[in-house]
Amino acid sequence: MTRRGFLFRVGGAAGVISLTGANKLFPQTQQKEVQEVEVSPAEDPMREHGILRRILLVYREWIRRPASNNSAQIDMLADSHRIIRSFIEDYHEKIEEDYLFPRFRKEGKLIDLVDVLFIQHHSGRKLTDISIRLSNAESLKTLTNRRQLSRSLADFVRMYEPHAAREDTVLFPAFHEIIPGKEYDKLGEAFEKKENELFGKDGFEKMVDRIASIEKKLGIYDLAMFTRQFKM
Repeated sequence: MTRRGFLFRVGGAAGVISLTGANKLFPQTQQKEVQEVEVSPAEDPMREHGILRRILLVYREWIRRPASNNSAQIDMLADSHRIIRSFIEDYHEKIEEDYLFPRFRKEGKLIDLVDVLFIQHHSGRKLTDISIRLSNAESLKTLTNRRQLSRSLADFVRMYEPHAAREDTVLFPAFHEIIPGKEYDKLGEAFEKKENELFGKDGFEKMVDRIASIEKKLGIYDLAMFTRQFKM
């Protein structure tokens, strides 16, 4: 079952079950319409932005307490940079630059937006270079380096929050409108093939697990901790 695997709706059963589960739980006579649902080429990068946003939360937390010399937390930050570099910059952004941006330029649509997004990709990579260089115990012994690291992380967060939001609400929805149906489907297959080449089967799920591990080490995994309580 890949990230673009199947979701099966069987009869009046509540929830979603796998194909093998459907065969075991329901007699053949009770199985009704089975639908295949895939992640579309536009939805795919939106899901990947979820990876980005969770790393941005990690960066925000590090900025909030930059003086930490805990070796486990430094390793956690370095792993966050590796996820940004490999999954976001070398994969996700490369897909955009190779498939999405050229098509918008060819169609003469959203060119100003595409140009800004492209520049931000390269600015982000420079910031990641700085963060990678400074995210080690030796560098973080000095106040100057800790401050520079915090600035680099803050600049990355400030740029990529609006960057991802603009892509999700403007670029990706428009992408489907300018690509014919059959070509659109082929692009989805190309995206998945590239992901499998770089990260193996279930690459997205592996990244989610890595981020969850980082969040636990940093103490921000529990979603309930972010809930604002109000007295009524």
